[in-house]
Amino acid sequence: MKILITGVTGQLGYDVAVEALSRAHEVIGISRRAYTINNTRYKNFICSITDEAKIKEVFTAVKPDVVIHCAAWTAVDAAEESENKDILYKTNVEATKYISKCCEVIDAKLIYISTDYVFDGQGTAIWQEAEQNLHPINLYGESKLLGEQAILSALKKYFIVRISWVFGINGNNFVKTMLSVGQKYDSLKVVNDQIGLPTYTKDLAGLLLDMAESTSYGIYHATNTGSYISWYDFAKEIFKQANYQTNVIPVTTDEYGISKANRPKNSRLSLNRLSDNGFTLLPNWKDALQRYLQELRNEDEINKN
Repeated sequence: MKILITGVTGQLGYDVAVEALSRAHEVIGISRRAYTINNTRYKNFICSITDEAKIKEVFTAVKPDVVIHCAAWTAVDAAEESENKDILYKTNVEATKYISKCCEVIDAKLIYISTDYVFDGQGTAIWQEAEQNLHPINLYGESKLLGEQAILSALKKYFIVRISWVFGINGNNFVKTMLSVGQKYDSLKVVNDQIGLPTYTKDLAGLLLDMAESTSYGIYHATNTGSYISWYDFAKEIFKQANYQTNVIPVTTDEYGISKANRPKNSRLSLNRLSDNGFTLLPNWKDALQRYLQELRNEDEINKN
């Protein structure tokens, strides 16, 4: 199967490409720079997804069977700055419209990576996949919701996959930040009133390829499994597994108070639709964290040598 991946150099796109190559699919990447994955040759187009003419040119030339759309503007706080609004919407909304139209023309499946930020983040109820009353509380969430709506209006062969609290080997994330900060300070404050579940990109990549190989289209939520936690709980487990003695102090979002963008306090995502459609749920988040920390150690050893 021929799979085109946008944002192939990003945190998720990288692991998706690795997984697709391991399954012997033909992989084509779109990114802003040349890139090699595990010394494996694959076709890579260097361009911006906001370049409509170039995107059409790539799709016409490649004619992929599946497009996994990982590229996005994900700088949540920077998205609130007025000078970034234009590029935010060009990247997350307009480019998604171009890609959807191209998929319609060539009859390709589209897998779109969305976010828990499409919800208003209030209350304690678990957000269902079919929820209609969506009210994002920041511009990033609004842009991703508009991307979802563009796909719903253009395509029938789509997977919209909402994820949260992402961590992976090929990018910056909360786990790496905690490890870095934990080496410098004896204690730190972490919010304890934002609740959800982490998502390990290596586990998610396997699920996305399972979707690419299926026809069970629709809207899904995908995170690692286990009891819902706060960022404070996550930080404590990171330090525990990493054998750090860092003291974690729980604080509320208001007490922490340095973000430009509002953050959802409730990111509890239902995973029912995955089970209902025969997809395997991702492993427990503690298990995922353990494997990720080992992946980081392995990378450190390679870099030393």
